[in-house]
Amino acid sequence: MAESGFPLPPEAFCPLCADTVRDPVTVACGDTYCLECIKIYWDQFDHIGVYSCPQCHATFTPRPVLKRNLPNVYQEPQRQLPELTPFPYLNREVYCDFCVGRRNRAVKSCLMCLAYYCETHIKPHFESATFKRHKLVDELGHLDRKICPQHEKGLELFCRTDQMCICVLCTVREHRSHNITSAEEERIEKQKLLVVTQTEVQHIIQERMKELQDLKHNVDVLKSAAQRAQAESDKTFYEMLQAVERWKSEINQMIMANMQSAMSQAEGYVNRLEQEIMELQRRDAELRQILDTEDNIHFLQSFPTLCVAPEAMVPKVLINPQFSFGEMSKTATDMKENLDNICKKEVVKLSKTVSETSVYIILPRNGGKRLKGFPIQTVPSNADIQEPKIRTDFLRYAVKLSFDPNTVYKELVLSEGNQKITRKKLVQFYPDHPERFDGFSQVLCKEPLTSFRFYWEAEWSGEFSIGVAYRNISRKGKNSQSLLGYNNKSWSLLCSDSGYSAWHNKVDRDLPGALKATRIGVYLDCAGNTLAFYSVSDTMELIHRFKTQFTEPLYAGFGVGSSVTLCQLKQPN
Repeated sequence: MAESGFPLPPEAFCPLCADTVRDPVTVACGDTYCLECIKIYWDQFDHIGVYSCPQCHATFTPRPVLKRNLPNVYQEPQRQLPELTPFPYLNREVYCDFCVGRRNRAVKSCLMCLAYYCETHIKPHFESATFKRHKLVDELGHLDRKICPQHEKGLELFCRTDQMCICVLCTVREHRSHNITSAEEERIEKQKLLVVTQTEVQHIIQERMKELQDLKHNVDVLKSAAQRAQAESDKTFYEMLQAVERWKSEINQMIMANMQSAMSQAEGYVNRLEQEIMELQRRDAELRQILDTEDNIHFLQSFPTLCVAPEAMVPKVLINPQFSFGEMSKTATDMKENLDNICKKEVVKLSKTVSETSVYIILPRNGGKRLKGFPIQTVPSNADIQEPKIRTDFLRYAVKLSFDPNTVYKELVLSEGNQKITRKKLVQFYPDHPERFDGFSQVLCKEPLTSFRFYWEAEWSGEFSIGVAYRNISRKGKNSQSLLGYNNKSWSLLCSDSGYSAWHNKVDRDLPGALKATRIGVYLDCAGNTLAFYSVSDTMELIHRFKTQFTEPLYAGFGVGSSVTLCQLKQPN
């Protein structure tokens, strides 16, 4: 029974709250809602001054006056969306959802109906005014990604607070009071960023192609130098006595071995550089495809993986000016003059020089990050070798982190642009995700940490754990495999009012006497296999340091008792 006193049939329900209609009202287009639900939905459009029906998207200006319905309003049944076919892969044929018997190949998909149409069944969309507001696109496939997993409604809006696509029903409950905009408006903003990324990719391609050309030229020069060195060595040794023939053979073997080693290294560098160019060209093609797509939802869902410019796969390779085959030719001349005893001494010295001098100088990209498979052969400065001592030195390695919404435990609430997380007693309406922790109040950050040094700080209240974990740490169940520090895939520092303890693989170490602080600093040296925790106040005091072998990229992780805030750090000038 409604508050107005009129009985409602059991099928009468509000599309916004998906519950029995309370204080029913009907808008001008004929759709019916709860009075409170439609008021809340329209409140978010007051700043625009244009109001629309969540069902049929009819627009109204000014805002309609809402009045309760009479009892005969509910005799018209709720409209039903057509049943969708299973999600087809993009590289397979997609068939019409409305063909009976043998199904024809689909030529269009409708973002309003969330269905596929052949040439015959698409005609009403062009001929009938009923479908004039529907959005038709050429892209076929992935329609199930355009349906809200909670409300089974089409995804038409974008929540900037949580950075995700939502339906109109989400604005009433899960995303109420959030910063909501249309998918079209959000696409316009993100497309600007994606165009910048594409420009960067094209610039990188040009740089890599020039580097490839220069490297091939320098390799040819290196090969010619080796050939000249061998010829000069042969001429010198032919003038020497037979007694030094064995030294000639040894020198030639050394030259050939180093030339073959240099050629082998060069081939690897050339192949990797060519592979990177091919990957960048493939990335450019993906960006052109997504920029040309008419499907806004597909665009927005693909945006996070495409908007970031790719990191360099291959370092820049130069010929080391300190490496020269001319040293071998000079040595051969000296050997001729000093005969057997001098030859023995010089060959030993030459062998040591050649083995300690690299043919190529490896220059790291990405602000100094080391690339997997390419050791840095240049000698680092003293500042790079030493571990940081004061906070200014740590801040040189400051990294910006953000909590990953896909990993958040069901009782945790994100805020401040995914920089703060608070534990509530009420269960939050997060969609199911394979990376979400479902047994412990934990969360990981999005950014992978690998091959370099990183530093970050966090402020906390309540019992709290902070550490790092491999990506493949278990997320499901309430057991040691999914708890930070209780397995061989994670390391953590447990902080409470009573003190600190360090955990790894179920082994704990109490840390008495450490300075209590509400801000914890974490220093990670992937190459140095070091993870250290510091209490941060006016000074920095070491709480605990792990020395271990990291074999995979790491992710910052947190166990939340009350709240955790990622601190905004700036690198010193």
